[in-house]
Amino acid sequence: MAPFGTIYSYPGNFRVQRAQVAGEFNGLEVVLDPGFEMRKTNATPEFLAKFPLGKVPAFEGADGFCLSEGAAIAYYVASAGPRADQLLGTTDVKTAALVMQWSAFADAEIVPAALGVAMMTRYKFRPFDQSTFDTHVANMVRALKRIEVALSGSSKYLVGSTVTLADIMVFGPLAFASAFLIDDAMRAEVPHVAKYLDELAALPEFVKVFGTVEKVQTRITT
Repeated sequence: MAPFGTIYSYPGNFRVQRAQVAGEFNGLEVVLDPGFEMRKTNATPEFLAKFPLGKVPAFEGADGFCLSEGAAIAYYVASAGPRADQLLGTTDVKTAALVMQWSAFADAEIVPAALGVAMMTRYKFRPFDQSTFDTHVANMVRALKRIEVALSGSSKYLVGSTVTLADIMVFGPLAFASAFLIDDAMRAEVPHVAKYLDELAALPEFVKVFGTVEKVQTRITT
């Protein structure tokens, strides 16, 4: 069977991985273009004709449908298969709104903190600045504590009793940040979140895409 679609991006992009996990739940194969070269492929006239801003990730369906923005791609893949109602919570408008809330939370609160630190420490694309670093760390701690509150009762997942797109969207950047920012000390402050991430990471749909999630013992600070 032909893939449901192809995503153009660099390897290891959690925005791509979130869409691929949604695909695993729906039985849809979403492949990463093996020939993609950052700042080369996405600068060609052919690419820009489909995706005018040249941003990645960019999705092209087997039917020719083109879509950009990571959250939109993940939503589309989640909505396109037999488990769409589960993933999107669309059997109830309030449940669907909560899934959207957590998806937006992931990109508004977790992603900027994770990428802000990564740019200075993991990738060294920006000079290290202690004040900026501390702000991003504080923002990540705040986000983790918000999730801790949501999981502190009997809740195993963020919305309802099964995995939804909310969990997938939150897991992606937290798994990414676990390799350099979310260390043992930070995890100890949010035990419910730590357990939640471990349990999601063990699910076959997540393992297929993320493999073994790297965990740093002490956050990288330079």
